[in-house]
Amino acid sequence: MELNGKTIIITGASSGIGAATAKKLASKGANVVLTARREERLKELKAEIEKDGGKALVVSADVTKKEDFENIIKKTKAEFESIDGLVNNAGLMPLSYVKNLHTDEWNTMVDVNIKGVLNGVAAVLPTMKEQKSGHIVNISSSAGNKIYPGGAVYCATKAAVKMFTEGLRMELAPNFGIKATSIEPGAVETELTETITDEEIKEGFASSLGDISQLQAQDIADAIYYALSQPARANINEVYIMPTEQPQ
Repeated sequence: MELNGKTIIITGASSGIGAATAKKLASKGANVVLTARREERLKELKAEIEKDGGKALVVSADVTKKEDFENIIKKTKAEFESIDGLVNNAGLMPLSYVKNLHTDEWNTMVDVNIKGVLNGVAAVLPTMKEQKSGHIVNISSSAGNKIYPGGAVYCATKAAVKMFTEGLRMELAPNFGIKATSIEPGAVETELTETITDEEIKEGFASSLGDISQLQAQDIADAIYYALSQPARANINEVYIMPTEQPQ
């Protein structure tokens, strides 16, 4: 779709892929709704976007709370009237070995990585169904396609996001014209690894990547734009994007 004048909600917009995506889409004329828990960072991003001539709305929110999403929808429609896209980007990656029983982190990943996505979709769907148009982009991971030691729960959450996205496409695209895309990156240089607390994982994770040139947040933003900007007849179902030097 032509993004000029379209309204896109972006979760986890305070840094990394979310912030890069907001800048990219705003530069193409989209109205971007910036949401995350760190409101000050969102305000800084909004100022940066508006300085470059873009339009942005800040709505601080926790994706695990349905009422926060209800507030996002209310403020978005009041400001921009329509909701044309949702980028479910908020996520956590506190990798740990199952034997170490970081159960609180398991539950938090399920709440953010899966339930946060479900909450976002449930919030935008009534508007998109009424419009008979829209595009839902869910950030999964290459980890949703293959498991590795220390990633059992994280990989499971990202596999769930991938499967849920394909289910959305099958149910919504033919009947309502609502597209769905799963974005599945490999190693990206973001804050995501800062949530790891398992000391055994910390020791080996950085070295496992070696000296490869990791993807940048801008690379994923470009992939999201590519999916969103396709004509109505084309739905990019999945984008699997890996660093050139990353073997697996």
